[in-house]
Amino acid sequence: MFGLFWVTALGLMTLYFTGMLDERRNPNQELRLVNSADGATGVVLERNVMGHYLANGEINGQPVVFLLDTGATNIGIPAAVASRLGLTSGTPSRSLTAGGIVSTWLVTLDQVRLGPIERGEVTASVIPDMPGEEVLLGMSFLRDLEIVQKGDTMTLRLALAGPR
Repeated sequence: MFGLFWVTALGLMTLYFTGMLDERRNPNQELRLVNSADGATGVVLERNVMGHYLANGEINGQPVVFLLDTGATNIGIPAAVASRLGLTSGTPSRSLTAGGIVSTWLVTLDQVRLGPIERGEVTASVIPDMPGEEVLLGMSFLRDLEIVQKGDTMTLRLALAGPR
């Protein structure tokens, strides 16, 4: 009985601390929505412990974790994630990354969603040797958004005026 108690206690503590670590890595698992006076809808993201903005979202209706990257021209998808999403190889291309020039495949995503912000027909680069599970949310999605960073938060809103 005593052994069963300790196994259960250790299991519960593991679940608790794993959840706490996940929350520190991605504090935006539940997105905080905002509506401004002009009717624009958006989300407020909190910076994680590493100084990055991660957030749960969707590509073609399937869940992904985005890492916001305003320096990326396109959405960057690791090959393993692209495979999970059912994306097929697109047009061969090359991309300049922090690690140098890499071979990629350009694909068009039917739908990309971050909370209430949704865009269709978005260009993405599938990056074969990209490690991890995070999808880089680049300017092919962010270009029409108003982006305001203050302190440890970043607010993304649909820009009501201008081209879409």
